Amino acid sequence: MASSAFDPPSGPPRRVLCVGAAVLDTLFRVRSLPTGQGKILPYEMLQVAEGMASSAAFAVARLGGHASLWGAVGDDATGDRILTDLGKSGIDTDGMLRAEGARSAVSTILIDDRGERLIVPFYDARLHDTVRPVAARDVSSFDAVLVDVRWPKLALATLLAAREAGKPAILDGDVAGDGVIEMLAPAASHIVFSQPAAERLAGATDLREIVGRLKRKYDQAFVSVTSGENGSYWFDDTTSEIRHLTAPEVNAVDTLAAGDIFHGAFALAIAEGMPIEETMRLSSMAAALKCQVFGGRIGAPSRAEVCDALRDWNVRSVSAPHIP
Repeated sequence: MASSAFDPPSGPPRRVLCVGAAVLDTLFRVRSLPTGQGKILPYEMLQVAEGMASSAAFAVARLGGHASLWGAVGDDATGDRILTDLGKSGIDTDGMLRAEGARSAVSTILIDDRGERLIVPFYDARLHDTVRPVAARDVSSFDAVLVDVRWPKLALATLLAAREAGKPAILDGDVAGDGVIEMLAPAASHIVFSQPAAERLAGATDLREIVGRLKRKYDQAFVSVTSGENGSYWFDDTTSEIRHLTAPEVNAVDTLAAGDIFHGAFALAIAEGMPIEETMRLSSMAAALKCQVFGGRIGAPSRAEVCDALRDWNVRSVSAPHIP
């Protein structure tokens, strides 16, 4: 098979550190999401350890990278289950914290036949009482760092250490508590916002306008916004244009963790030195393929699956309008 721009580079797998959420999710598949009180009967269920950073780490591993995870679980049986599940999935969990006296994070998630979901998460605040010191030497062995918003103090310390070490410091800019994004974003070298978080932060709804505003606000970073089936937008630092990539067309069965898979693929591609346009394509395809499989992060595709799909994707799907 001929090589492509999306194949991994030669040499050992690139190392990506993911920092943030580790949750035991119980997934119920239902015909439609509830609209009021009553009882709803699922026709499929499973339990899986995931969460934003955990699912991103799994994507890194599935795509051929070396994934490490820093997060926290409680000193309970659920914590044992989370660590075992993630470890068996190829993620290095040696840097995980067992928080004494805390309960591990859990979520109940309903997923309907259109792939949409309803999430009820529980995070024990005591999980994040202890924050490890992070210095540049602690992240120097990694080729990129990705943090989510679930443990802001550790995320900030890790971003700052990565910048000091000269490593890509990537922020998963999802919806968070008041002031969290504003605290983390100035420390990041790359920010991939979700559309809801970006709209709230920019005070606008037009995605091109949002990207322009956020780039002006965080001009030290690469800035992009993901919008599900509407594709992704980013600021091209070479041309000062806002770019748009349409999303691959798929039959969405389960959108849970699709954004996390995007972030993991993005972090690995940046660690591999892939150009931004190819990075966005790889990440978009990985997220789209995941949506075709029920089971949250379990649907993350392999590198070969992504590369095969990319060969058939319309290469003209990127436009580059000038900033309005």
